[in-house]
Amino acid sequence: MDMKRLSGGNLRAAGYDERSRKLVVELTSGTFEYAGVSADVWRRFSGASSPWSYFRDNIEEEFAAKRVR
Repeated sequence: MDMKRLSGGNLRAAGYDERSRKLVVELTSGTFEYAGVSADVWRRFSGASSPWSYFRDNIEEEFAAKRVR
């Protein structure tokens, strides 16, 4: 999975696998995997003017996280 560098808040990078609908988010506190994320959510998140705000409002609270690192 290719990771895209993101800045703002605690974000460092994120990547998405459309086939498995998994989003991987690297934060300063660790790396987390979110399942069941649509490609539309990924596009909005990765293209947001404030990815950290989008993450907090639309991903962190909506999808269950699994710590992977």
